[in-house]
Amino acid sequence: MSDKPGESGDPGDNPFKGTPFEQFFTGGGMGAFGVPGSGMPDLSALMGQIQSMMQPYDGPLNWDLALDVARKTAAQEPDPTPTQRQKDAVADALRLADHWLDETTAFPSGITSTAAWSRAEWIVGTAEVWKVLVEPIAASSVEALSAALPEQARAMAGPLIGMVGKAIGGMLAHQVGSGIGQLAGDVLTVSDVGLPLAPAGRAVLLPAAIEEFAAGLGVGHDDVLLYLALREAAHQRLFAHVPWLREHLLGAVTDYARGITINAEAMQQRVEEQLRGIDPSDPAAVQGLLEEGMFDLPRTPAQEAALQRLETALALVEGWVDEVVGQATAERMPTAGRLQEAIRRRRAAGGPAEAAFAALVGLELRPRRLRDASTLWGSLRTRQGTEARDGVWTHPDLLPTAADLDDPLGFREDAAAPAELSADDFDAELARLLDGETGETGEGDGGEGTPSA
Repeated sequence: MSDKPGESGDPGDNPFKGTPFEQFFTGGGMGAFGVPGSGMPDLSALMGQIQSMMQPYDGPLNWDLALDVARKTAAQEPDPTPTQRQKDAVADALRLADHWLDETTAFPSGITSTAAWSRAEWIVGTAEVWKVLVEPIAASSVEALSAALPEQARAMAGPLIGMVGKAIGGMLAHQVGSGIGQLAGDVLTVSDVGLPLAPAGRAVLLPAAIEEFAAGLGVGHDDVLLYLALREAAHQRLFAHVPWLREHLLGAVTDYARGITINAEAMQQRVEEQLRGIDPSDPAAVQGLLEEGMFDLPRTPAQEAALQRLETALALVEGWVDEVVGQATAERMPTAGRLQEAIRRRRAAGGPAEAAFAALVGLELRPRRLRDASTLWGSLRTRQGTEARDGVWTHPDLLPTAADLDDPLGFREDAAAPAELSADDFDAELARLLDGETGETGEGDGGEGTPSA
């Protein structure tokens, strides 16, 4: 009988037993990395196997690999570089859109520059924000997987754990790159998913994607371009003049990442199921495993709460954009109603953009919320005016909740209109709310600065 760990034939000698890594490091026949033998494999041979599938990179995820996969994914469809004529048309449409929006919201223009991008340019231009969104999730996933090992296994594995972390980061890069590439093939503007993906003030449309979207709608291309320019310009105004909104949205993703934990038993079972029958020497089989989201993890209650906050905030952003664009086009663009419905159906039907976004941050958008949010903002404007509608964005504590979206017509139905308060009174009410003074008795005074129950 050998004295080497794992060679006694007793499964109890295996320090990885009952962890997500059992299939990686042990098992009869060929292990997950093609290492022969039963029990604990030769660690030096295993390290060689892992090293061969890794490239050197910094951080929790191999971004060079992710962006390369994204570009290759997007390149599966034609991706022409926008012509100068298209760039000029985009700039003109955004200029006209800003002029129309001046009459529908007190928020001034948020556009400082315009651009027409190809899909490949969209990938490069949004990469920095994707890093902010995805890296916390990747880091937490790798840390959680490593922490799932018992102390004895960590001590025996030594430097191997760090290498496994790098390998996992490389594998996650494939999934992230595939998701971003699919998303690039479906977006029409840089703000299409409701997140601030471009540098502040940079308004961007994708002419080739817009031409594909316009085909078959029965609406002139100029109207489609202008309508999407209006949506992009509205997004830019909101993000430019609600300074906390960007961090509010991205922070919800970070909160989600912090909540990542590992259920060792459930993870082990899933890994075993997915690795069973996979030939590590077959690149197609391994790639298919990566694209299935091998390391997708069950959500904790804290993560569910963070995702609900994000979903609600995104619905409110999209609903506000839907409302102000509808107001701007009501008397000017007869085809606007058809275009609005086409955008809504596109969201409701899901598609590559929704699936890719869900794969990246675990978020599945709820299209029903967009309609509810648009109804809420429109109802508030009708009852109390544009100033009241836009004033809700003064602070995140004033935003409607998911419960408010369940009854969009009832949001702040008893609140006094801003016209009944002077500017000084409104500021005083808001200051008291933010200082927590109105919350001491559990009752508000019904003023504009007090959110409804």
